[in-house]
Amino acid sequence: MEKQPSGLQLWILGARPRTLPAAFVPVFVAFGRAISQETTHAKMWWCGIFALIVSVALQVGVNYANDYSDGIKGTDNKRVGPLRLVGSGLVPAKTVKTAAFIAFGVAAVFGLFIALATTLLLVPLGALCIAAGWLYTGGPKPYGYLGFGELFVFVFFGLVATSGSVYAITQKIDAETVLASCIVGLLACALLVVNNLRDIPGDTIANKLTLAVRMGDAMTRKLYYAMYVYVVLLIVLIGTQDRTVLIALFGLIAAYPALKSVKSGALGRDLIPVLGATGKAQLAIGLLLAVGLAL
Repeated sequence: MEKQPSGLQLWILGARPRTLPAAFVPVFVAFGRAISQETTHAKMWWCGIFALIVSVALQVGVNYANDYSDGIKGTDNKRVGPLRLVGSGLVPAKTVKTAAFIAFGVAAVFGLFIALATTLLLVPLGALCIAAGWLYTGGPKPYGYLGFGELFVFVFFGLVATSGSVYAITQKIDAETVLASCIVGLLACALLVVNNLRDIPGDTIANKLTLAVRMGDAMTRKLYYAMYVYVVLLIVLIGTQDRTVLIALFGLIAAYPALKSVKSGALGRDLIPVLGATGKAQLAIGLLLAVGLAL
């Protein structure tokens, strides 16, 4: 019988480390853009560090919140994916809920420091980010159960996280920043798409109508490919004005194993490594994009 994880290892697994590139990449790209961006303001690099803390805390908070909400709804009772704290019965639901609130609290505190140094308009935006994180699978009508999860990820882990981090450092947002934010958002969406592709059978039974469930297996695989097509197009678009950004295209090499598995029709547990490969591709493309922007 396989030994169950415990202690810190259990909480690390519950934080879903394979999804953490979605938290790191927006801020890495923001640093790259801030380095090259000309501005009359003094660049506040410490705000970038705080933005990274906010981003990671929000990601972990969302993961724990999803674990709690899916667990108490019974959605995670029959999973083929990585371990869930509540669904597995290893951690009480109330404890996981508390962990989610602690993570959101950390994000709120460091976000407030950034807002006090830049603009208080970031306070309601931060509150909206936390609310969106909780309501993804929580509340009476979770929008993640209605097929809007990808939209949330694109907006908050792409546009808001990247452009917001650039603004925190430079107090300026331009068109190139927005385009780079769209690339980051698409990469984060690819992570969610392949996760939901794997979970189509279980989510269908649980009446969790994710976009993947609504679209079906075949169309979801095409959507996954489309994410990378648009990433390439946006990189090339930015590259028409800033050729060094084209270095990010080499990051697609890391996406090849995932794209190959999705095309081959991998199902269930065979898609678990694809989630990890998608995260590695997200990190590779994001880091190279950051370097290209900085140069």
